[in-house]
Amino acid sequence: MSRMIFVNLPVSDLARSVAFYEAVGATKNPAFSDDTAACMVVSDTIFVMLLTHPKFASFTARTIADRSTVQAMLCLSCDSKAAVMDQLAAATAAGGTPDPTPEQDYDGFMYGRSYEDPDGHIWEIMWMDPAAARQGAAAHETA
Repeated sequence: MSRMIFVNLPVSDLARSVAFYEAVGATKNPAFSDDTAACMVVSDTIFVMLLTHPKFASFTARTIADRSTVQAMLCLSCDSKAAVMDQLAAATAAGGTPDPTPEQDYDGFMYGRSYEDPDGHIWEIMWMDPAAARQGAAAHETA
């Protein structure tokens, strides 16, 4: 069985966050959503759990980070450089902030951009040429 990842994010406005994540391509799974949480399906193995601050706080005694701090940067792959640009445009149109981290352009074999969601969570989006990735992996194995 493939492993799955559930990314839990505290959000200040659940409805706004659901709308944002739907705008960048996720779908809401109503079976795992209520008025305190929404399960956003990114792929068959990637889920983003949007949790109101009180719901998130019920899982930890630590303070929820504010926009002045960064706890993690999440990165998702895209099928092409154009798909990176499309997702960045969708995120920006939905109220996200483009490029909180520097653009990454590695001579045509890898390209990345980033955006912040309305709560300041940073998502990197990247494309890598599959042939270049295979060559890099093969070179690593022989080293």
